Formats: sequence, C-alpha cells, structure tokens
Amino acid sequence: MAKTTAGKRPAEPKVQIGAIPFRRRADGAIEIMLVTTRETQRWIVPKGWPIRGLKGHEAAAREAMEEAGLIGEITKKPVGRYTYWKRKTDHFILCKVRLYLLEVKQQLPTWPEQAQRSCRWFTQADAADLIDEPALGSIVAGLDIKAA
Repeated sequence: MAKTTAGKRPAEPKVQIGAIPFRRRADGAIEIMLVTTRETQRWIVPKGWPIRGLKGHEAAAREAMEEAGLIGEITKKPVGRYTYWKRKTDHFILCKVRLYLLEVKQQLPTWPEQAQRSCRWFTQADAADLIDEPALGSIVAGLDIKAA
C-alpha cells in the first residue's frame, strides 16, 4: 500500500484536531488519558476531523467527550502540532493534527464511542511511550503540564 501515487502530486495534508486529556492526582502527578483507535486498537489521544460551526478547541473537546466521555477545560490555543499518515483500507491520507490540552473535570458514565474504544489513564511518561506515532509521543513527553 503506497503512501503516494506515481505521477501524481501529493495532496495537501488534511487537518485534524485533537485533545490531550490530563488530570492531576492527589500527589500532584500528572496522568494522561489515551484511547484506542477503532480499527487497530493502537493507543492515541482523542482526535478527529474539524466540526463545522466549532472552533478548533471546541471540536477537540467534543472529540474527547465522544471518544472517552471526558468533560473539562480546554486551552484555546494549540499546544502542539504533528503530521502522520492515516491508514485507510487501500491507501493513506497525510494528516496534520493540532493538539489542545484538556484538563479533565469528569468522565461521563456513558458516551457515544464507549463500545468501540478502550480508554485508560497513564503516567505522562508511560503515555508518551505507548503512543505509536513518534511525533505525538514526543509532544506528550515534552509537555510541561504543571505550568499549564
């Protein structure tokens, strides 16, 4: 499965938005919630396509609610960006993701994609290690959330 097609100009990257959900434990340590992808069950942060009528940070918050039932306070400016190849059935799509920090205040008892994904809290270091996309893992590892 090729990532580019011979003789064709590569397409411009498609924009996606994502949330990096975090919470502070009683001891002050930071935890990051990861979700699994629907098809390959890899650990990632909640992310998706822009939503018409919503600003980037609002769409990122919506993705976190739909994919993991998370509600909280989200930054209005991105804290990072990365590019990756999204796997489709017979091709790849180049995507550029804008990431926003979401300080989680609660997790709903049920949410839209609950039956399709797993979600779990990890230490910041473990979350960075478990993420399969190197650029996303580096962003998570390098976040200074205590100062956020």
